[in-house]
Amino acid sequence: MSKGYYPSPWSSEDAGPQRLQAAHPGSGLKLQPGEKLACVTRNTLLSTMTVLGDPGEVYLLTHSALRSNLGLATTSCVELIDPHSLQTRKRSPRLPGGPMWPGGMAIHRNGDLYVVYGRYAHRLDRACGLMASLELPVAQPYNSFVILDNGLLVAKNLSDTQAASLSVIDPETLRPACAPVVCPEPSIARLSAVGNTVYVVGVRSIFRFHWDGAAQTLRRDPYWQWDYVGNTAQSYGWDVVLDGQNAWFMDNGLHRYRVNMLGAGVRSSANRLLRVSLTDPCDHANIEISGLAGGSITNPPLVDVQRRIVVAFDSANKVLRAWRTGVNQTLTPLWTKPDFGIASHLLLYPQTGELVVNDYRRWGEEVVVLDIATGTERARVRSGGITQGVVFPSVGWERDLYWCSMGRLARIFVA
Repeated sequence: MSKGYYPSPWSSEDAGPQRLQAAHPGSGLKLQPGEKLACVTRNTLLSTMTVLGDPGEVYLLTHSALRSNLGLATTSCVELIDPHSLQTRKRSPRLPGGPMWPGGMAIHRNGDLYVVYGRYAHRLDRACGLMASLELPVAQPYNSFVILDNGLLVAKNLSDTQAASLSVIDPETLRPACAPVVCPEPSIARLSAVGNTVYVVGVRSIFRFHWDGAAQTLRRDPYWQWDYVGNTAQSYGWDVVLDGQNAWFMDNGLHRYRVNMLGAGVRSSANRLLRVSLTDPCDHANIEISGLAGGSITNPPLVDVQRRIVVAFDSANKVLRAWRTGVNQTLTPLWTKPDFGIASHLLLYPQTGELVVNDYRRWGEEVVVLDIATGTERARVRSGGITQGVVFPSVGWERDLYWCSMGRLARIFVA
């Protein structure tokens, strides 16, 4: 658990700023032979993620979208929902947002909820009451945030043309902790962090900033940067996973997603799994995931630190693949699943080896549990809705999990 977050089983997207997407030790669906998955669903406006507070507390983040098509400002909303029925127990007021992009929510170590959506940051109490709001400096959507170990929030605008800007926010005052810090290039991907260091995947390179406590600002590390695009025709990378030794992410992130990612790739090349050492940026590698033309994704890979397994995918061509990492970070193919409609952020139960993914087929989404070591399917259930999920799942309080797919929220549980 990163020190800036509330000590719950899942207090932020991807279970923390390293984006390991892994549940706490000891938890798991723990599926046994003969057991099946079932689900309860509800329609939502546009759901992005759920996070957990104290036992029984489940918070849902949603946002509006239609107004954006008319050039109007959009809003977000936080709900405290019933952990079983998914019905609303408490609801925040509509939170100002502005330009639309799925934002983010987390519970800070101080116990309060924080939301970054559009160009606003908000602080709420655990009853979803609004405590404070801050308009962020760039008139673009900010795609979520990370909390550093020192408790500061760092958010970034989503930009593919102008240099991105990092905003550092004091959690107690909800005011800027320093002047905005300009990145060397635009950036689409969400931020990741370890300790008080922020990692940024730009549109052609990955770089990082360290918090300078004496100067009270973020400073870019001049010795750590990798141009992962180089002389290729690849498009930008998405969110990066930090496993303690390496940064892992995927490229060809430019796509035409509307309802699903199938055939949505824009570049003619295959998309790649990328790795760069956290200590030496000259130590880096890439590998094509499917090898098929038009490969594309919109999310991070998954790294099982315990088993030394990396899972990556090509959403546009419906391929899911796993490798085992060896000496000098060499990748040995482990298993491949073709014709598998995966696009969402993933979820791993490290103790049981249960990997939770989505599979979009027959114009609908199914949530599937695989054995991460073998790729063997343990169970699946149709979660409803025609949209392929590209956002965030979370664990639940029992042998269950919550799955968001934009217009639908599902509680998946062992029947």
